Amino acid sequence: MNRFEQPRHADMIIKICGMRYPENIKEITPLTPMMMGFIFYPESPRDATGIDESVVKNLPSYIRPVAVTVNRTFDEIIDLCDRYGFKIVQLHGDETPGLCQRLKDAGLIVFKAVSVGDSVDKSLLESYQKSVDLFLFDTKSDKRGGSGQKFSWDLLENYDLDVPYLLSGGISPDDAEAVVGAMRPGMAGIDINSRFEDSPGHKDLGKLIKFIVKLRSYNEYEPTKVPFWEKEI
Repeated sequence: MNRFEQPRHADMIIKICGMRYPENIKEITPLTPMMMGFIFYPESPRDATGIDESVVKNLPSYIRPVAVTVNRTFDEIIDLCDRYGFKIVQLHGDETPGLCQRLKDAGLIVFKAVSVGDSVDKSLLESYQKSVDLFLFDTKSDKRGGSGQKFSWDLLENYDLDVPYLLSGGISPDDAEAVVGAMRPGMAGIDINSRFEDSPGHKDLGKLIKFIVKLRSYNEYEPTKVPFWEKEI
């Protein structure tokens, strides 16, 4: 039985991923996204490897930085998080439940990206549900880190695991109403990336403003509860 209530608009996590340019990060910060994702994967056009540590460490306290990695070892992830001060790691590769659990035991909050094609592999999710804090559902693709395309969100209609999730994959500036329509128990928020860019890794401020203002227009009150991802930080 799903233990989650229907999510409130004001509680929705907005995670902007694929950040890499310091000046662009400064531009986006006043929009108060709850999270910013930094991709550390050399094959990605949004690879943030080499970004100055101060850029991440000096984010305001209301923005939680997330380290996005692909098939790194436990030691590599811990070193990365120690250097940049990450408390949250998002795993986009073939990382095992055992590795996820080790990272949790080391004090990190662990997100696991899951690729969705024509169906959701519930048995796969169940194998991770005790070792991750959150799933991120993205569109199945040959590319690690997303294709900018949507999967059918209706596939999550009967989601009933006790692990919250972020909706990702091809969300665009015109999708605010669709995102609100997709809200259901278990959905903690959204992850947005390539459809809000004017070039890889550089977010278009105007597109973000349009989307976030529209999304927040559904808020009727400020959240009063502490989100799960903030409690352990």
